[in-house]
Amino acid sequence: MVSWKELREPIVLYYDMKVLNDAEFLLLYDLYSPQNLDLPCDLYPHFDLQNLTEDECVAEFRLRKTGIPRLSQALRIPDVIICHQGTICEGTEGLCMLLKRLCYPCRYSDMVHLFARPVPVLCMITNQVLDYIYQAHSHRILQWNHQQLSQANLERFAEVVHRKGAPLNNCFAFVDGTVHPICRPGTVNQRLLYNGHKRVHGIKLQSVVTPDGMIANMYGPVEGRKHDAGMLAESHLLDDLRQYSFSLAGQLLCIYGDPAYPIRVHLQCPFRNGVLTPQMEAYNTSMSSVRTSVEWLFGDIINYFKFLDFKKDLKLGLSSVGKMYIVSAILRNGLTCLYGNTTSDFFPV
Repeated sequence: MVSWKELREPIVLYYDMKVLNDAEFLLLYDLYSPQNLDLPCDLYPHFDLQNLTEDECVAEFRLRKTGIPRLSQALRIPDVIICHQGTICEGTEGLCMLLKRLCYPCRYSDMVHLFARPVPVLCMITNQVLDYIYQAHSHRILQWNHQQLSQANLERFAEVVHRKGAPLNNCFAFVDGTVHPICRPGTVNQRLLYNGHKRVHGIKLQSVVTPDGMIANMYGPVEGRKHDAGMLAESHLLDDLRQYSFSLAGQLLCIYGDPAYPIRVHLQCPFRNGVLTPQMEAYNTSMSSVRTSVEWLFGDIINYFKFLDFKKDLKLGLSSVGKMYIVSAILRNGLTCLYGNTTSDFFPV
């Protein structure tokens, strides 16, 4: 099959020789236009957030128009982003590129019409913003966040959870692990990344969710086959709980997890093994009704950043799969601060 590159030059030549009239030339020239969008990027107007409507911003970036500069300011995105080869980009534009990339499974060529930049430049800027957010803010969820998890907040969260119907009056958050499916890896890593429970190849992450709808702590990624209890031990979360999990009055506080976790002083789980009394079953039911909030937040991350749900493009060694998930969790926290979410609505915090 003859490519468009082989035909466009003869079409121009025949038009110059008067073999083709104007109508024939325009029809053929348009028919054999380039199939990728790298080349005609200069035909599109330069990106300007002010030229977009409110609905376009929500559809393209998952944020309202006024929320984008607020998020950029909160993340302290630099005013100017300079790539290693000299390309210059405004910080807000770079953040929009990352949001557009994560919001829906798309190729960089699908973003050319919006940002009027070639594919390699879009890729470099997007990855640079991704790296910046991870380096500057990942510690806020990968380590114990003393601002979010202060003693006053822990006490307030425990009161809210108890008022919602939880039998425990000292539970301030919920912990759970999630399997994030990825593209099937090479033969060497298949056993490490295969999760027999979910029957997928993937990576696992552990999250602690507070009633205000925030991801307060996260650990990972780890190989998909690792058990939740193994992640808990590696994360040293229990060590942080022993040190910081107390109210202002010195009362011991705890988090709540599913039956996969061991029972500890600062980590409570449902009753399991053996015959359960009606009181035990009632306790499990009441705690389960409030623990589902952690599942909602996992769903929010995927629903708002659909690129993470396109496992065929999540290839270890070719893309920063774990980093993208952590950055998406940080962005989800930003969206929660701006607009709230299902969890914060369920617990009126």
